[in-house]
Amino acid sequence: MARTTATPLPATDLPLVAAPMAGGATTPDLVAATSGAGALAFLAGGYQTPDALAEQLRVARGLARGLGRPYGVNVFVPPPPGTAPDPAALAAFARRLAPDAAAHGVDLDAALGSLPATDDDGWRAKLDLLRHDPAPVVSFTFGPPPAADVAALRAAGSAVLVTVTTPAEAVAAQELGADGLVVQGPRAGGHSGTWDPARAVGDGATSDVVAAVVARTGLPVVAAGGVDGGPAVARLLHAGARAVAVGTLLLRTDESGASATHRDALADPRYDRTVVTRAFTGRPARALRNGFVGRHDEHAPVGYPQVHHLTRELRRRAAAAGDAERLHLWAGTGYRSAPTGSAADVVRELAAGL
Repeated sequence: MARTTATPLPATDLPLVAAPMAGGATTPDLVAATSGAGALAFLAGGYQTPDALAEQLRVARGLARGLGRPYGVNVFVPPPPGTAPDPAALAAFARRLAPDAAAHGVDLDAALGSLPATDDDGWRAKLDLLRHDPAPVVSFTFGPPPAADVAALRAAGSAVLVTVTTPAEAVAAQELGADGLVVQGPRAGGHSGTWDPARAVGDGATSDVVAAVVARTGLPVVAAGGVDGGPAVARLLHAGARAVAVGTLLLRTDESGASATHRDALADPRYDRTVVTRAFTGRPARALRNGFVGRHDEHAPVGYPQVHHLTRELRRRAAAAGDAERLHLWAGTGYRSAPTGSAADVVRELAAGL
């Protein structure tokens, strides 16, 4: 599409972004702490109902008025029509998971029978909310948003960022009218933003992807992935990023909503590496390698969000029971550097050497 004048990204004190971590890790307190320290903080719209997101936006607006800081909100792009996984493959995977489910009293047959045929995560309601109640920045993850929705959000006054993982995705996002890009490298924790969930996600440096994307598009870039301290931030800025996102380093902070089981595992010497796996959700995501990954990774079908729904109750009960061997322990490669204490201190420490 033909681009109109870009909506500028809001100015912040520091070239740092608090990444949106869906599923509960990003809380209003985390947004307040990181924003107050000078970063651009994002709400995580994924997995929330539209009403819950509306309430978080109300809180964020109040913080913005009180602190004089901008904020962003991230939204999941739903899978394209016709991409649901083979029911037989899902049933076979459910049978493999049965012993793990039984350990926490989860009925996978019932879960399998109630899987939604489609799940757009409240896409249209969330987009309508953001058009009528604009946020300074809206970012998208998991694929290309429709160009008409990008244009509508920009017309409402929001700067629009699209998450990309390759130069080809970056060029396509630019053609959609994006104001900027979140360039996610392979070492990022949690779900990969790849537009192709069947693609193998490697282990390359985020700085290489950033440099290639900047050279191809010239759009402002937020770099994400593999950040373990100030030197990593400096390298990504040197590669051409306008700002650097931090997520894993915030998981153990006072304001994080991550479960105690997840927090403890990040510091547990038993978990000595991260891997990219589809075992928990049917979409590639980087996590600590635990027993669940070891048993099921090679058998997991490509099938988001159906696999996510299939394993969700098992994961919820595992977290509550302190069972780190059956929980999705999302973590980027810099997880060993994740500190306790205030999220504001993490932001300040990262900025200290810039």
